[in-house]
Amino acid sequence: MRSTHSRRATATGALIAATALLAVGAQTGSASAAPDHGTTRTATAAKANPGALPKRLSPSQRAELIREANASRAATAKELGLGSQEKLVVRDVIQDNDGTTHTRYERTFDGLPVLGGDLVVQETKAGATESVVKASRATTAQLKAVSTVADIAPAAATKQALGAAKAAGSDRAEADKAPRKVVWMASGTPQLAYETVVGGLQEDGTPNALHVITDASTGAKLYEWQAIENGVGNTEYSGQVTLGTSGSSGSYNLTDTARGSHKTYNLNHGTSGKGTLFTGADDVWGNGSASNAETAAADAHYGAAETWDYYKNVHGRTGIKGDGVGAYSRVHYGNNYVNAFWDDSCFCMTYGDGSGNANPLTALDVAAHEMSHGVTSNTAGLNYSGESGGLNEATSDIFATAVEFYSNTSADPGDYLIGEKIDINGDGTPLRYQDKPSRDGISKDAWYSGIGNIDVHYSSGPANHFFYLLSEGSGAKTINGVSYNSPTSDGLPVTGIGRAKAEQIWFKALTTKFTSTTNYAGARTGTLAAAGELYGTTSAEYKAVQDAWAGINVGARSGGTDPGTGTVFENSTAVSIPDAGSAVTSSVTVTGRTGNAPSTLKVGVDITHTYRGDLVIDLVAPDGSTYRLKNSSSTDSADNVQTTYTVNASSEVANGTWKLKVQDVYSGDTGKINSFKLTF
Repeated sequence: MRSTHSRRATATGALIAATALLAVGAQTGSASAAPDHGTTRTATAAKANPGALPKRLSPSQRAELIREANASRAATAKELGLGSQEKLVVRDVIQDNDGTTHTRYERTFDGLPVLGGDLVVQETKAGATESVVKASRATTAQLKAVSTVADIAPAAATKQALGAAKAAGSDRAEADKAPRKVVWMASGTPQLAYETVVGGLQEDGTPNALHVITDASTGAKLYEWQAIENGVGNTEYSGQVTLGTSGSSGSYNLTDTARGSHKTYNLNHGTSGKGTLFTGADDVWGNGSASNAETAAADAHYGAAETWDYYKNVHGRTGIKGDGVGAYSRVHYGNNYVNAFWDDSCFCMTYGDGSGNANPLTALDVAAHEMSHGVTSNTAGLNYSGESGGLNEATSDIFATAVEFYSNTSADPGDYLIGEKIDINGDGTPLRYQDKPSRDGISKDAWYSGIGNIDVHYSSGPANHFFYLLSEGSGAKTINGVSYNSPTSDGLPVTGIGRAKAEQIWFKALTTKFTSTTNYAGARTGTLAAAGELYGTTSAEYKAVQDAWAGINVGARSGGTDPGTGTVFENSTAVSIPDAGSAVTSSVTVTGRTGNAPSTLKVGVDITHTYRGDLVIDLVAPDGSTYRLKNSSSTDSADNVQTTYTVNASSEVANGTWKLKVQDVYSGDTGKINSFKLTF
């Protein structure tokens, strides 16, 4: 097993405090292990298996399921083979209509939180375990070997955290809380560590919640991440709407008793506390103009109500936690604050007023985006860094789109644009585009090996693109008056299955398949498992999920291969890849072609490997020219490389011997080349 310093650590979902709509600074992070799913239940091809859909649980029913899971957690830990020092902590329970339950657990070791130790257990109605999805591949034996005695004092961790926070723009002289001991299992071998949190404000006015993980043996920083993710209402963005309020004639307030008593407060340009609950004599809120303080409140209040109704009526989830308790909203945060964010610590959404305090960030899709961060935090807990951070952001964009279409508000009809109403760019353009994310000039359309190292708001692009392709398919089309033209990374078409089915697949994967460390490969695995349970593994829906992922360069097309568009030259003789050894090759000889290779040469790679981040993969042309397909990455901890790369090989003569060259550059894992093919 590799040493602890050979892999960069990843943040765990249990630590996510909040998320912001916009990037507030450079984010770096890592990919994580893909979940290992068990068998899936079969279903009919045309219509979702009703038994596999989530059951609409009342808060009391959910509480009873959690009570039952808590009562049996010791037996569950024993069945899973956990050590005597390990304990399970029930975090959430989802139950399907057929009685299948998906119980999400956190883990402790000798009383310490195990960060990255979360897992999901799927059981039949009879109580038999069907599958277990783990956030970490570390074994119980490795965890058992962790010493809980620190070699450095907590003060050393505090000093380090304060230094990191200062570099990020904080002026705090002390940490918000004393460092706590944890076991860090989010990457590589488990080890004892300290977690320290520093608060204050960031440079742009966003609250600061910098988490720093420090090795308790050496004092080295293992990881750091910024945990702020980023009556009648006359709204600015949704027109005149009905709001849930409380009170009676002469004294009303923005408390929605029908939706968990969600409240909306006025921060009046402050940056802390709840502010003042909006009250009024006439139960009419705002006048449609940003100059009226109640207008932003009406938008935020309406957005919270529509998002609550969407999750309850479409997915059977009553409230962000599923417990019937409403969050609250705060508007008019700071001055000229061009952002909005969800914060776990207050269980609330917060909205700035935009540049010049003229464009409050309270549009319907923004509200849905922020509330959906809360849902993600209380289900999969996707790490807000690396590839999982991109999936976290994309999840909020996906459900923001879903809520817009569900609401069907005439003033803000559904679209696949994010933040199109708030004019954040000053030229009327949206913040993000799901049909082709790169239209914003920064986001990425497709997955590549280094995508986990860019800001999570831009690494979200491929998942947003996947959702659009799965919903609507590729190519040009017009929906609700908006024109789209969605490409694919392999140049092949994708046929959509409709947004409603795509939403169900993503929600089921989020709540029952994803963990804190899920990356793009793991998201493909999880959504395929969800599609298989809902529609069957031979259904058009299942195949569409495969094709949509292939359309963003994650995995193969349906049928297990890229169908290509021309002649295929393939070598399916297995070649073992030596652990941390010299490079090996698989060769194909191309004959009968004229001229040069195409500018869109398809390179199909099928490699099984227990840690694909170890691998460097090149395509070698007949004249020896080398084209890098994949770099090694200490943060790409998923299994296998099963994908099709596109290479501009137009300068190479087509005929001759082409080679796939693979080298394992780290020790500790094994694999083989199963097949290599070129499609001309």
